[in-house]
Amino acid sequence: MGGVTPPQSREQRILRALERDGSACIWCGYRLHPAHPDLYTDHLIPRLKGGPAWVENEVPACRPCNRTRGHSSPTDWIAQCEKRGWRPDRNHVLKLLVHLGETIRKRGGQRRARPYLDAQIRRLAPDHRPGT
Repeated sequence: MGGVTPPQSREQRILRALERDGSACIWCGYRLHPAHPDLYTDHLIPRLKGGPAWVENEVPACRPCNRTRGHSSPTDWIAQCEKRGWRPDRNHVLKLLVHLGETIRKRGGQRRARPYLDAQIRRLAPDHRPGT
């Protein structure tokens, strides 16, 4: 299958995101646990912008952040979070975006997501060069 992650259930994707990113909403920091009713995964690169339906594109998020963010870009949503007094971890989001970019380059496809993703990475780290 060339490194493609097999389809996973919602619960599996949530657990994987929690293991990778910690037990808090990536945007507002609200503490979550696997059985929490307001626990969702949020697509870093919105599906509307070509973001893949892959675990690498999902992060743990509380229901209010997931719904309020909508299709906002990661960088625009980080700015909104900061205006609300929250402290999203910009470096962690950048790391996840870079990893997603690497995964897309390895797997191929996702043509629509690539320029959008690269622009988000440049906005968070102007000195970063995709593919390096």
